[in-house]
Amino acid sequence: MTRERFTPDFDPDCGDAALTSARQDVVIGRWQGLRALLRATGPDWAVRGHRVRLLAQACADRSTVETWLAAEPRSADALVLRAATETTRAFKVAIAAGRGVPIEQRRIDSAVSACHAAAEACPQDPTPWVSLVSVARLYPSGVRRRELARWWDELHRRDPYSVEGHLQVLHYYSARWHGTHGVMYDFARDAAGAAPPGCALPVLVQYARVEEYRYALDAARGRTAAVASGEHWSHPGAVADVRRSWQRWIAERGSTPVTPAELRDVHHLAHAACLAGCADIGAALLRLVGRRATRTPWSCTGDPSRQITRWRRELGVEG
Repeated sequence: MTRERFTPDFDPDCGDAALTSARQDVVIGRWQGLRALLRATGPDWAVRGHRVRLLAQACADRSTVETWLAAEPRSADALVLRAATETTRAFKVAIAAGRGVPIEQRRIDSAVSACHAAAEACPQDPTPWVSLVSVARLYPSGVRRRELARWWDELHRRDPYSVEGHLQVLHYYSARWHGTHGVMYDFARDAAGAAPPGCALPVLVQYARVEEYRYALDAARGRTAAVASGEHWSHPGAVADVRRSWQRWIAERGSTPVTPAELRDVHHLAHAACLAGCADIGAALLRLVGRRATRTPWSCTGDPSRQITRWRRELGVEG
């Protein structure tokens, strides 16, 4: 009997079938599916944040969210999605302009205003505050420390263990934006240390390591050979971080399946474990996710499909 060849499944919705259906509605300009999805999601902030983030990417090049707001101008869900969509649009403009090229402040201010409107309409929801902390990176000099602290306090008060919220602050504090490697790692480790057993926040250290690597790649103008990649991923501190994240998070979370909102986080730890030489952890994590895959962070170090397939083969992961 011939064994089926392994192929990673890079579903952009990470296996969230309801989200996939709603994103298809966006393509045809139908907003009712978005309303139904966000209403059904309720106050599960991790799932809501995952869905809003990906819906915003789908809405950024279309007018679906504006059509929804025209029909229901007081819809809190529509306002939350518009805030995330305006944030996504601002980042798309920044990417098109190129690193170091400022974009119009009017566009950033517009996204910030949309975030404040959403926060006012949905006062218990941390999602608008995640968007707000995210868009703060686009100001050429960042925002005033007191202002960022206030926004972060509002987010943290609503969802103290939000991975996405912490991740946006981590990006803000990175050397690629408005901080340094040291500040970024300090933030990640402080958050990891304060997290309860089974919480995913320890993986922030792996996100920080990817961020540092991307900074080095930028400095080397994309020449991977110019970056000491092996040492970056496998020095004793990196190995200790992988084992610490595994112990505090995965070993304590139980045997429940990986949710769509968790998939990117698990792949960050799996990627780090493989490159750090932690074969036991890498194999266990690749078994845990099965065929379900995310392109990041694997895309930072090569072709995602080839890397995942190779590591599964080398670590003896079946299926």
